[in-house]
Amino acid sequence: MMVNTVTGAIAPTALGLTLMHEHIIFGYPGYQGDVSLGGWDAERARTEVKTQVALAQSFGVKTLVDATPNECGRDPEFLKAISEETGLQIVCATGYYYEGEGGTTYFKFRSALTDIAKEIYDMMMTEVTVGIGKTGIKAGVIKLASSKDVITDYEKVFFLAGARVAQETGLPIITHTQEGTMGPAQARLLTEAGVPPNKIMIGHMDGNMNLAYHEETLAYGVRVAFDRCGIQMMVGMPFDNQRIDLFAQLVQKGYVERLHLSHDVICSWLGRPLEMPAPVAELMKNWHLGNVFQNILPGLQAQGLTDAQVRQIMVENPQALFS
Repeated sequence: MMVNTVTGAIAPTALGLTLMHEHIIFGYPGYQGDVSLGGWDAERARTEVKTQVALAQSFGVKTLVDATPNECGRDPEFLKAISEETGLQIVCATGYYYEGEGGTTYFKFRSALTDIAKEIYDMMMTEVTVGIGKTGIKAGVIKLASSKDVITDYEKVFFLAGARVAQETGLPIITHTQEGTMGPAQARLLTEAGVPPNKIMIGHMDGNMNLAYHEETLAYGVRVAFDRCGIQMMVGMPFDNQRIDLFAQLVQKGYVERLHLSHDVICSWLGRPLEMPAPVAELMKNWHLGNVFQNILPGLQAQGLTDAQVRQIMVENPQALFS
């Protein structure tokens, strides 16, 4: 099994130190209309992205999975340019965001006239086997997302299409859970649809600090990601020290081979530059591509995480997910 990166296929063993859920560029649907005051500034974006990439690479990061959904500004050619200019291996995704914040109108409108389940399957399958648009760049992961407290009927169409593509291609699935909910439900839906649990990474699990919630999800055999490190007291997220404590418990309980760490960082926002109010900026000051290495892993090592376990989480687990 080879891994599709934006510059071509590589072996899983070539992934190296990997961040499994980040965003090189991202914009909430609607940014496209703010062209007068928030138009695309390629140079600004390049500068912001390269600053973050350099930080990640200073800690030895070799690969980054860009989890940006199709309708949130995913730009495979920009990702390829960044990869070629920096040497960072980038894997891009195919998929749509959750109903509450995604670009839902297109497929909802079409659903009254055609079979969108087939259309979504065809879209994903084309993007992972032929390429995205006319770029020839193939997606390397399938991105799925659910709402707070529910997987809506709209979202379920994507989950089932993505599950089918995953089964037929062997590509992994990475997910978005909203505010610490639906991890077990996502795991159940995808495994019952036939996806091998080892190929499923349930994302944003650090939005829930209940150990039982994590063990209920892990009971399906899937992987879980604490992939919003640095996001504190926003979108249902805890403080980083709480993340560290719960992650350490999961390691101690023997789940280390199915755990992942990342940040969900947006290196450059599409639309107008986003300036956070001072109190929010203080809470979010460690939301960058170095936080896992500067704060999270040292905190875990203080609770007994070994060098071998660090390698397991950051190198071997991503490799196994893609194998």
